[in-house]
Amino acid sequence: MSETARALWYVGAGRAEVRDERLDAPKSGHVRVRALHGAISRGTESLIAAGRVPPSEFQRMRAPFMAGAFPFPVKYGYATVGVAEGSTVFTLHPHQTLFHIPAEAAVPVPSSVPVSRAILAANMETALNALWDAGDGPFGNVAVVGAGVVGALTAYLLRRLGGADVVLVDINPARAALASALGLGFALPADAPTECALVVHASASAQGLATALSLAGNEATLLELSWYGDADVPVPLGGAFHSRRLKLIASQVGQVAPSHRRDWSYRRRLEKALSLLDDDRLDALIESPVKFESLPAELPRILRPGAGTLCQRIDY
Repeated sequence: MSETARALWYVGAGRAEVRDERLDAPKSGHVRVRALHGAISRGTESLIAAGRVPPSEFQRMRAPFMAGAFPFPVKYGYATVGVAEGSTVFTLHPHQTLFHIPAEAAVPVPSSVPVSRAILAANMETALNALWDAGDGPFGNVAVVGAGVVGALTAYLLRRLGGADVVLVDINPARAALASALGLGFALPADAPTECALVVHASASAQGLATALSLAGNEATLLELSWYGDADVPVPLGGAFHSRRLKLIASQVGQVAPSHRRDWSYRRRLEKALSLLDDDRLDALIESPVKFESLPAELPRILRPGAGTLCQRIDY
């Protein structure tokens, strides 16, 4: 029996629409997922919505189950929680009410994790991969510049799993409340700790990157989590960069960190990320929900630069 699904498509710079899609019966080995909640990955999707994926990254930036082609029209997203065959699952699927995926792509949500919090799984997976890319602890003093969702989750894991003394650094003083909720320190850039052995940058801004470099101690590592799309970003490698023998490393979730690649599959990493969402404090990262059907009208507000939106929850 066929059904009609509704899916969000980015159709032009700053424009999105919800389209009908016909679904027939699932193929063998596939399951039908009925969406309950989703999340906007604000950093990436703001670049997608603006058409700022450079041609060199058209293939590498394809998300699982994405449809269309960059720049437009494209059905994009990777955070959906739904019900498949009576079980609650998380999957890396674009924003859509109903869809079919291979059974192995539907990852069960642990009973210890509320369904609405499971939407953080993709961001938690990015943070977990960043923790692995940071190297072996103990980390000592750590600064995380950029208190968005990925920055905050990375700081949280460095504290929870790495035992580090972590300070979130952000230009928005309101982020102090988020840091406190997660059990982390907070500082504005002018007050941030220096001589850090590890600095994580997640602000996606040249100003934030310069701040991150200024906080690094001798022979420290700077882990870059930001993706800038088609922007040319100045990197201040003068001054003390060479004399301090700083190490600048990119971390990206598209591949499992080299330190864990031999033993960890993508699915195992995602399962671990889901299990790490068993902490009520993480609800501080989730914004009040918006209805799926209202997304075309709401996205300009959600994705607006400087909006301060954290994890925007979608209710289907």
